[in-house]
Amino acid sequence: MKLNLDPDLSKQDNFLAGQVILIDKPLEWTSFDVVKKVRGSIRIKKVGHAGTLDPLATGLLIVCTGKRTKSIEEFMGQEKEYTGSFTLGETTPTYDLESEPEGDADLSSLTEERIKSATENFLGTIDQIPPIHSAIKVGGKRVYQLARKGEEVKLEPRKVQISEFEITQIDLPEIKFRVVCSKGTYIRSLANDFGQLLGTGAYLSSLRRTRIGDFSVEDAYQLPDLVEIIKGLE
Repeated sequence: MKLNLDPDLSKQDNFLAGQVILIDKPLEWTSFDVVKKVRGSIRIKKVGHAGTLDPLATGLLIVCTGKRTKSIEEFMGQEKEYTGSFTLGETTPTYDLESEPEGDADLSSLTEERIKSATENFLGTIDQIPPIHSAIKVGGKRVYQLARKGEEVKLEPRKVQISEFEITQIDLPEIKFRVVCSKGTYIRSLANDFGQLLGTGAYLSSLRRTRIGDFSVEDAYQLPDLVEIIKGLE
């Protein structure tokens, strides 16, 4: 999805009028880092993103400018598709590689059939508990801040919809997956719950968002390319 620019308007006026920009978020960037970079490039304040990606995830981030920021909630509510990998046999406090893996479960009894059939337990509407290390607020504070202080936090299960969940490759201890799910689904929690079901533990070792609604990461800008295009505008 390319920029829809009016040649009769200035760069700032074009972005104030509203743009929906698809960006392939780089690894280790926060979603806000991307918004900040775009905001600085176009030099307007009204810029936002439609759905956070964790720093260790890559893939599709929808960034809206100007009047199109009104569409953010609409985009956030759309179905999402992810690919990535779980590592079996270990767990982490954050359910991903933001914390150190621990444990050493025996994987010798796992079969391809058992791993693939386990996905069926997560299809449909399920109750999912978000990670303690997440940006959800409890009592006005982010729960990851409370968790880092060692405070005990109890999060209630939330209903999410997983319409597709398939294992695409098995190379133990790593397995690769593809998931299509609703807004509010935590793939980190899915990794942890999947490991609990298998009795081995698991954590999310890589994640890429490939689609939001009808928008595909294949149509997204690489961030350096987008910045260069913006710099070239009058």
